[in-house]
Amino acid sequence: MIHYKCCTEVSIDDIYKAFVDGFSDYIIEIKMPKDFFENRFFGPEGNSLQYSFMAFDNERPIGLILGGIKTYEGLKTLRCGTLCIHPEYRGQGISQKLFQLHKDLAIRENCDQLFLEVIVGNDRAIKFYKNLGYEKIYDIKYYSHKEPNSISYKELLETRIEEISFEDVKAINDNIKYVHINWQNDFDYMEKLNNVKYYGAYVEKNLIGTLSIDSNGKIYFIWVHKDFNGKNIALKLIKNANSDIKPKKLSMSFTNSSSIEGFLKHIGFNKDSICQYEMYYTL
Repeated sequence: MIHYKCCTEVSIDDIYKAFVDGFSDYIIEIKMPKDFFENRFFGPEGNSLQYSFMAFDNERPIGLILGGIKTYEGLKTLRCGTLCIHPEYRGQGISQKLFQLHKDLAIRENCDQLFLEVIVGNDRAIKFYKNLGYEKIYDIKYYSHKEPNSISYKELLETRIEEISFEDVKAINDNIKYVHINWQNDFDYMEKLNNVKYYGAYVEKNLIGTLSIDSNGKIYFIWVHKDFNGKNIALKLIKNANSDIKPKKLSMSFTNSSSIEGFLKHIGFNKDSICQYEMYYTL
């Protein structure tokens, strides 16, 4: 008999089992140890046991929806961190029931909207979410540079690059309050990571640019004050971080920004095959 439980009532082993089985035939191979799954999905990803639900066939875990609530761009938002069903149980209405539990929770918690990301090409999932009432709003694009040491730089403005604190990066929030930053790049997400370094570009005592990057070369955030655009500040930040961290490659994801996309292409980044939609459901 199929029944449903909040994830506060189940073990992490059952949650992990449902995740592994549910993504066993995904369009992108997903393999991760249980410890990594737990630390990521209930850490930076922002999911909480109390906002997540599972489906069982008797004692067998067969479906999972993870959820996390936070204020996102000024709105109380319940994000679907993952929704997956065991291949043998699809087409039986289980995903619809999990989503209804998800939506009912959002209403009880007085959320303003639901939110999720879905990989472009996963047509079955996209159709499912659209039928539920989700609307695609943003595209998330992924770019990478496999030879970061080949990036050239020309000094156009004398600047000083220093390693700074996360609090220094957060302090520029007023300068970007009208810029959309995807969930996995925002300040709440970065604050929960352990392997990120932050760099600042200074003219005299004024912070005019920042960069957040992890030890694998993943760029989470890059910003240059509008008065200093076109002065190679972002490029100098990247070159400095690359010399310090020495990653094998650089990568970055972002939503609907022609300026970032043009900049990355200009310095030799290439668009990856993967891309995602951000989809929203207004409550």
